[in-house]
Order: sequence, then C-alpha cells, then structure tokens
Amino acid sequence: MKYIDLKDKSEAELVAMLKEKKLELFTLNAKQKTMQLTNTSELRTAKKDIARIQTALTAVRSK
Repeated sequence: MKYIDLKDKSEAELVAMLKEKKLELFTLNAKQKTMQLTNTSELRTAKKDIARIQTALTAVRSK
C-alpha cells in the first residue's frame, strides 16, 4: 500500500481501513505469541500501513 493510493480516499474510507488494519495487526500479534506466525515481516508491514493511513487521515482532517 502506498500513500498515493490513500490520499484520494474519503475520511470514512480511511477510518474503515484503519480499523481493518488494526484488527489484522492484533491477529498477527496473537499468532506470533502462540508461535503460529511464520513470516514475521507481516507485523512490520501492517504497522507501516497503519502509519500511512493515519498520515492520510490527518491530511484529510486538516483540510
């Protein structure tokens, strides 16, 4: 996911995407704790996606 894809979305879409990514991060963390996660780089990409969405959300709200 790139920021360019996010900057054209509405605030409601961004909030929905943020909820979805936070839920994904929660499940990835749970899988890691129970030793079921094989690709740990998914955690890092999920965190970065959340940061990108939050940045786009801040930009939309400041307009």
